[in-house]
Amino acid sequence: MRRKDRAVTDPAEIQSIISKADVCRIALVDDQQPYLVTLNFGYKPGDPANLYFHCANEGRKIDIIKKNNSTCFQMDVDHELVEAKKACGFGMNFKSIVGTGKIFIVEDKEEKIEGLNCIMKQYSDRDNFEYEDEMLDITTILKLEIDQMTAKKKI
Repeated sequence: MRRKDRAVTDPAEIQSIISKADVCRIALVDDQQPYLVTLNFGYKPGDPANLYFHCANEGRKIDIIKKNNSTCFQMDVDHELVEAKKACGFGMNFKSIVGTGKIFIVEDKEEKIEGLNCIMKQYSDRDNFEYEDEMLDITTILKLEIDQMTAKKKI
């Protein structure tokens, strides 16, 4: 990170940024072309920490992951425009997370449920849901194992 003065290293503050985020963007590479997609997500701390996503069982994202599962991700919160008298004096306050990792299609039913509960906790603060088998069959769960992650803020 170029601006060390903006680095966020406190794990509680990093967790706070993640918990406030309502979407996570993942970037994939499709035959040397970037592909960016915005997804709902859930975060599971650990070593490695994981992000979970849900999607359909087929589509471009799935095709790309099967060929190349390297990815990066990004989320941001607390945007606030800082006005100034001159255009170049304007700025933006924010908090953000950026990282890299490998993304996998989850095949195991119990891990799919764990991933879905993780996603639901991000938005509802509950993680004890039940899922019908037919819904699990038509839903793909992606797990991004985080290799590295940095957080920063400008306030």
